[in-house]
Amino acid sequence: MARPDKVDAVEEMREKFRNSNAAVVTAYTGLTVAQLQQLRRSLGENAQYRVAKNTLTKIAANEAGITTLDDLFAGSSAVAFVTGDPVEAAKGLRDFAKDNPSLVIKGGVLDGKAMSAEEIKKLADLESREVLLSKLAGAFKGKQSQTAQLFQALPSKLVRTVDALRAKQDEQGGAE
Repeated sequence: MARPDKVDAVEEMREKFRNSNAAVVTAYTGLTVAQLQQLRRSLGENAQYRVAKNTLTKIAANEAGITTLDDLFAGSSAVAFVTGDPVEAAKGLRDFAKDNPSLVIKGGVLDGKAMSAEEIKKLADLESREVLLSKLAGAFKGKQSQTAQLFQALPSKLVRTVDALRAKQDEQGGAE
């Protein structure tokens, strides 16, 4: 018979898997409690770092419909549940791992798609969502001003063309 505390832990993690748009599995052997607290702070507000037993985490992931992480739950494992910008959390994990080699990114899942440790590191190299959106807005603004200039140029070009045609007709009419 399952103990109530384990049932509660599985249920809590299952909900975290369901409500997260990304989850990153890491190995944390050798990190102190203070380092784990520092890691939690470096992930930002939109991510939670949870250390749990592999069997309970695997059960919770499977109940949430995520079976691609099963191979990662070996040895010491912890999961970063990301509810916000996955790039920000990936950067936090990557940067922390640079300073603390005891943290190893094993892999994860992003919007239901399995990701390797290398793919998560590539994700961390992307610019944040806000920066990408501002670049996109700048590109749209530039295209809008180009379009406005084009629409302003069309009538004036038409007027110049009509004037040139009228002048040509006047010349031909005067030559006859």
